[in-house]
Amino acid sequence: MSRQHTPKPKQKNYSIALIEGDGVGPEISKASLVVLDALQEKLGLGFSIKDSPAGDNCKKKTGVPLPESSLKSIRESDACLKAPVGETAADVIVKLRQMLDLYANIRPAKSLPNVASLKPGIDMVIVRENTEDLYKGQEFEFDGGVVALRTITRSASERIAKHAFELAEQRGGARKVVAVHKSNVLRKSDGLFAQVCKEVSKAYPRVSFSEMLVDSAAMNLIRDPLSFDVIVTTNLYGDILSDEAAQLVGGLGMTPSANIGADFALFEPVHGAAPDIAGKGAANPVAMILTVAMMLDWLSKTRHDEACSAGASAIRNAVNRVLETSVRTPDLGGKASTMQVAEAIAKAISK
Repeated sequence: MSRQHTPKPKQKNYSIALIEGDGVGPEISKASLVVLDALQEKLGLGFSIKDSPAGDNCKKKTGVPLPESSLKSIRESDACLKAPVGETAADVIVKLRQMLDLYANIRPAKSLPNVASLKPGIDMVIVRENTEDLYKGQEFEFDGGVVALRTITRSASERIAKHAFELAEQRGGARKVVAVHKSNVLRKSDGLFAQVCKEVSKAYPRVSFSEMLVDSAAMNLIRDPLSFDVIVTTNLYGDILSDEAAQLVGGLGMTPSANIGADFALFEPVHGAAPDIAGKGAANPVAMILTVAMMLDWLSKTRHDEACSAGASAIRNAVNRVLETSVRTPDLGGKASTMQVAEAIAKAISK
């Protein structure tokens, strides 16, 4: 699937590396391209989509889950849009996060129209450190067991804390950051993370700062989700808490995410490949489509392109309008297919 969209005059043309992934990945990837087509027609945004195979199917064909040709394609693109992959996820997304130093994993959880939320009005973002912790994969066997090395550094903790505080300022509203850790037990590693977050907070006097133990955070996400604005935390905790937060607002099919570095970013839905419904046209494309909106937000900021900002807003408005109708996938109680939802969103953008 490689296509060229010719932009209107004075509009930029963006090169996007696309990882179609496994399971429902190709279906929701196709859905996202329908939306990009609508943005081309409405706003003149131009996108050159470059296929960049990776994942289980890619490994079967090439022998490796992330070929050098795909890495080259990704590196030479303005951004990467990735659908979920299967069992080779650690060899694809974790590797890309570390190789490209995509240190900030941004996972919003927001109540959307006509979608069951634990409480109406939930609007939080989990800012997860993305390059270290146990996810570095430093595991060692010894006679009778295994040791896993957990790495927490001052530099990584500092930059993820700064990202969280800057995001809280940009969001406006509550302007609250809570650092989630377990320093009462992991006194050295989580103790360092907590200490650095507290130090960074002093440079952001307009943002309220607090700390919370990870078990308390897991409980309070259920008990009082409206109290959260921006959560900053370590890699493992962020992975777990963001899935919990997704369930508060309708499930993983509603939640996008971004992996952001200093000069590159990769965007993906939070959910997995869902092989049990692959090929049935039942996958919810909303998370993938909202992920495209996050990509446009980032392009708008880094490329100073107002058309991208308008595109992100158009997507979110269109998603909200479609969710208010009966056009919804089975996970949301509807009967529409993946492509029917995508086409309805594209039509709403066009209008």
